[in-house]
Amino acid sequence: MTHEMLLEVGLEEIPAHVVTASAEQLTKRVSDFLQAKHLQFTAIKSYSTPRRLAVRVSGLADKQPDVEEEVKGPSKKVAQQANGSWSKAAIGFTHGQKLTPADIYFKELKGTEYAYVKKFITGQTAVQILPQLKEVVCAMTFPTMMRWANYDFKYVRPIRWLTALLDDQVINFQILHIKTGRTTQGHRFLGHEIELSSAADYPAALKPVFVIADAAQRKQMITDQISKLVQKNNWQIVVEPELLEEVNNLVEYPTVFAGSFDPKYLQIPDEVLITSMRDHQRFFYVCDQNGQLLPNFVSVRNGNHEHLANVISGNEKVLTARLEDAAFFYAEDQKTTIAEYAAKLKKVMLHDKIGTMFEKMQRVGYLTAALADQLGFAAQSKQQLARAAQIYKFDLVTGMVGEFAELQGVMGEKYALLQGEDPIVAAAIREHYLPIEAGGKLPQTKVGALLALADKLDSITSFFAAGMIPSGSNDPYALRRQAAGLVRIALASDWPVSL
Repeated sequence: MTHEMLLEVGLEEIPAHVVTASAEQLTKRVSDFLQAKHLQFTAIKSYSTPRRLAVRVSGLADKQPDVEEEVKGPSKKVAQQANGSWSKAAIGFTHGQKLTPADIYFKELKGTEYAYVKKFITGQTAVQILPQLKEVVCAMTFPTMMRWANYDFKYVRPIRWLTALLDDQVINFQILHIKTGRTTQGHRFLGHEIELSSAADYPAALKPVFVIADAAQRKQMITDQISKLVQKNNWQIVVEPELLEEVNNLVEYPTVFAGSFDPKYLQIPDEVLITSMRDHQRFFYVCDQNGQLLPNFVSVRNGNHEHLANVISGNEKVLTARLEDAAFFYAEDQKTTIAEYAAKLKKVMLHDKIGTMFEKMQRVGYLTAALADQLGFAAQSKQQLARAAQIYKFDLVTGMVGEFAELQGVMGEKYALLQGEDPIVAAAIREHYLPIEAGGKLPQTKVGALLALADKLDSITSFFAAGMIPSGSNDPYALRRQAAGLVRIALASDWPVSL
């Protein structure tokens, strides 16, 4: 006989970036628990939304298998006295196994005879074992954890309900004041509390109360709805996996909608518009068939189609306010010269033990000049490199980068081109941050690559010289990432430099 088991942990809304990893962790912990308890099963399925982490186990065995195991005891010399009677060691050995000395038999092992007994262990039932799932739930770990009420217990967010069923029977345990039951919650606004008659009803019973518990199904709903909008409007939409994953973990019942903004904002660089939509509002940006940005966006609502016009209007207002800020900063930033921005860096501290950003640019200037000589750069490349090193951090004090930190380097390139800088110099300003992640894109220009290498080399040596050396668990200035990037650039450029 096999069973269906459900475990659901109901929570306050979990941060989107934590949901998938937490669901995978719970699934693995439950799987490991069942295997450790020798409870066989045929399948385990993970479910997750912002308000719940759940697993459903199919084909769960009724009980552990009965086990007959051979247990080794003391040697025959120790177990049996000269007159043939049993020693205290033999009696203690069998007592510990809940047997008697009459159950002892001897076997030779590496030339010595030892006492053995055969022990029969009756397997526990699933009903007896599964209340220990409490330990699985409590053992979960998260990047950030919190306490609530007067409890010392810590978790990713406050636990609000626990659903645990073996077929149609409740698996009884309690965490804090919350007892397990057969009750679960629907959508926070559209749904209501429901009772599950059995574990097999999950997740079908949640759909009428506007919860799609299967994350993969929710994601497919989003992509299908986006595809319909694309076909209807002859658009192009890049559905980036990271953004799709995040949006999917923000909703329990997804409804895709399209909004628009004033075309006048298209005068702002595309990178600013995309950052405002994608990174700040979690919107998908829209292009025409030629890849040109359109004054439209696509987003996902956590709910159904009711009052969708109000939702669209609200999102348009929020985006417009952000784009208005961006337009203001873009216009204001162009009123100041690059030289004036660079001078402001004399008052911007890199670190109080190291000095200012302006001083960093000076050091990088010396490094790039020495390396360019060593690597045989042409005179023009040396001039471009020297100019780039003089100004490459200037955009850090612009209004746009102050508001949109993700655009550092990007806006530096844009503003440099607007003020007539050499395109190679402008590209180097953007490229010196690369690579920004493991395996990320490398600088494509020779000048940009050497500027990036020198910048990273200066950061590493400066922080080490100041005694701020990464430890096994602490690397606040990302020096390991910069070191890896430095090595990748040197290898990709085939530069014979001695690091």
